[in-house]
Amino acid sequence: MNVPELVMPGGDLEKVKVAALFGADAVYMGGPHFSLRAYAGNLDSEDMNEAIAFLQQRGKKAYITVNIIAKNRDLAALPAYLEELASLKPDALIVSDLGVMRLARRYAPDLPLTISTQANVCNYEAAAAFADLGAQRLVLARELDLDEIEEIRRKMNIELELFVHGAMCVAFSGRCLLSHYMTGRSANQGACAHPCRYSYALQEEKRPGQYFPIHEDPRGTYILNSRDLCLLRHLPRLIEMGIDAFKVEGRMKSPLYLASTAGVYRQAIERYTATGKAFEPDELETWLRELERTATRPFTSAFIDHDQEMQDVDKGSKGEKAEFCGIVKGFNPLGFLEVEQRANFGPGDTLELLLPGGEAKPLSLAILYNRDMEPMDRARHARQRVYIPSPEAVPEYSVLRRIVKQDEP
Repeated sequence: MNVPELVMPGGDLEKVKVAALFGADAVYMGGPHFSLRAYAGNLDSEDMNEAIAFLQQRGKKAYITVNIIAKNRDLAALPAYLEELASLKPDALIVSDLGVMRLARRYAPDLPLTISTQANVCNYEAAAAFADLGAQRLVLARELDLDEIEEIRRKMNIELELFVHGAMCVAFSGRCLLSHYMTGRSANQGACAHPCRYSYALQEEKRPGQYFPIHEDPRGTYILNSRDLCLLRHLPRLIEMGIDAFKVEGRMKSPLYLASTAGVYRQAIERYTATGKAFEPDELETWLRELERTATRPFTSAFIDHDQEMQDVDKGSKGEKAEFCGIVKGFNPLGFLEVEQRANFGPGDTLELLLPGGEAKPLSLAILYNRDMEPMDRARHARQRVYIPSPEAVPEYSVLRRIVKQDEP
């Protein structure tokens, strides 16, 4: 059976490593320019070189995003940047702009090209056109349903990649102008301010200052606010269809999000390709509960099966949530886990260690220590190293999280 590649985001070097260790087959990442995530940590040349080596030494792939909608002012710097990327020898470049694609063919001719979802590939003729131009893989538009995807698969002998999880834009395949007009920050240049997540109300021109909520909600309305995509239920059909890669959105998300999401989709892919049997309701429920713990919004299957509940009108979620508290950096010979703290935590919290492979291990914390092995009541300072007594080591880059109950808004 075809085993799709799991492609995870890597917003910085640490996230690249977490994504790889928790189940990614490939990681996509960007440099500080031209990559559509201007406010992600991104990777400079040194970090990118280390990330590519880390992945390739483990039999995984590194994809570099150069997927802005380029303007004239961007073109002068692109040849040198593309030559630099070629020297690092990633496994592919991800592009969307035809001009950038043409430059990549000239200045990085040995690197395979993946066409970004930003290129809006919605039909087999568009797919054929990009194939004729030398593309090896296409990331299909999110706006396609299952039958449309299947027809493109049937008619095209080219690798197809599909987003299966993560945040969605309200504009067609993310080509939104709202941020540019409202804030001066262009989404198509990687600087989106996410105005689709803002609260809006209706104002009639003869009633200035009177605001009418379109949805009965005291905070306003969220008519632009999409739910998060989750196609976990549809993986079996997509695998049978022959989709080559499943992609997860989230270069600006936390290592906890990467660990949780990679672990679930890795398990689901391996489970189906090994057995060919439909997911059991209880295992599907377990996976969805894990994904919901780290999701910021409710889920939708969106266009793929014409889900009518695509808007997060309540702008909130309920139930059990996981909060990112830290990353394991090592194990002290005296029997202490060394953790780099990312959020306030301490004794009394319900804590878990999320391990590569997907296991969630409860952590009973009675006391913790600072670098000088002095007792602390809580870890309060971001990125400080703290030490937690542990009877056994856990792998480096295991994720420490706190489980909390979140009430209905």
